[in-house]
Amino acid sequence: MNPSSSGWIKKLLKEVSNNNRFLKYDEDIFYDALRASGFIYGSNLDIVSQVILKKDLTEEELCKTNLCLALYYMHTTSKCEIPFAKSVISFYKSIDSIKTSFLHDLLGGKQSHEQLENILHKRIQIDANVLTKNFNYFIINALLFVDVLAYKTFLEHKNTSSIDYLKKIEASITSISLDVLNAKEVKNQYDESLIKLFESSLRYQENTHLKYKKAVENITTELEKYYILDIACMATWSDQMIDLEEQHFLEKLGKDLDLSISKTNQSIKTVNQFYTVNKNNIALLSSKNVVQSFYNNSSKMVNKLITRNSKRLYQELKDSKELMVLLSQSTIRDLNKEEQKKVQEQLLDIFKSIPSLAIFLLPGGALLLPLVVKFIPKLLPSAFDENRIEE
Repeated sequence: MNPSSSGWIKKLLKEVSNNNRFLKYDEDIFYDALRASGFIYGSNLDIVSQVILKKDLTEEELCKTNLCLALYYMHTTSKCEIPFAKSVISFYKSIDSIKTSFLHDLLGGKQSHEQLENILHKRIQIDANVLTKNFNYFIINALLFVDVLAYKTFLEHKNTSSIDYLKKIEASITSISLDVLNAKEVKNQYDESLIKLFESSLRYQENTHLKYKKAVENITTELEKYYILDIACMATWSDQMIDLEEQHFLEKLGKDLDLSISKTNQSIKTVNQFYTVNKNNIALLSSKNVVQSFYNNSSKMVNKLITRNSKRLYQELKDSKELMVLLSQSTIRDLNKEEQKKVQEQLLDIFKSIPSLAIFLLPGGALLLPLVVKFIPKLLPSAFDENRIEE
């Protein structure tokens, strides 16, 4: 299943039909599974409940998949009779009150899985350039669960307006989180980053800052309570741990939300464990320089492209005997300029026959060729049309 290619939702639902145990979970168990995958924290590191294998999926693809599975869980457990794709598209249409929004151009025409794929793809992007252009109310991935909560309400109340709900829940979440962050006497780079992300993530910029008491009163369901507590824990987390003063605030918040002390302690322990274990894998917490980040991101991209096109690429390489010889020799000695030019020219010729490798033909794409050579020895046979459903 390839979430970056057309047809991935149909393929995902097909695979879910063979592994649907998560659809039988109680809501609190499913929520814990979402949190374990990183979805609740906005740093997706696995597929919820391991419904499918993670394989080489990027964080963006993991996020997209988890959002789809969370919406599908709510759709299934609500016993909604409207088809999944049509129901979710109707939900997003109901909250698309701003006609300049990113959904405006996607909500016309036939409601289909392909249309839903486009919506979810746009929904999870958190690129700063996007935020500064026309998506100034765009939500960060850490707040995507708000969509899931709003969709649940949308299903329960028979398509009544979800905008009021979203305004209320987002105002409560951001108010409590910003209160926590701004209350810190000493803010580190992580705290400053979170403040900026929360402030830029509001879908409804006209929201005024709610008082703590009012924000807590807006949180009524168990899932909302679990979520606001986890978001508050995420906001208070530092590079090492939640300090004593912050823990007291979280305990008070849990009490005000009418949650048990054990639930509050579990939330604190879970966020500490998640960020401590995965610190090096989460971009927000990484202190790597720009050059190193570029190399790492490019390396992941090249690895993914080669893995997904390994069978065809391997066959093309076999047919180009001179290139195979040069690539083999490059592992034991440095190629001279003429040999390097031959490798580059022949690799680019091969890429012309594999559409998904076209990025290497763009201006500057040749700069990634050393990474290609690095990953070629890792070639393994694999299917190409990963979203094909066998009838």
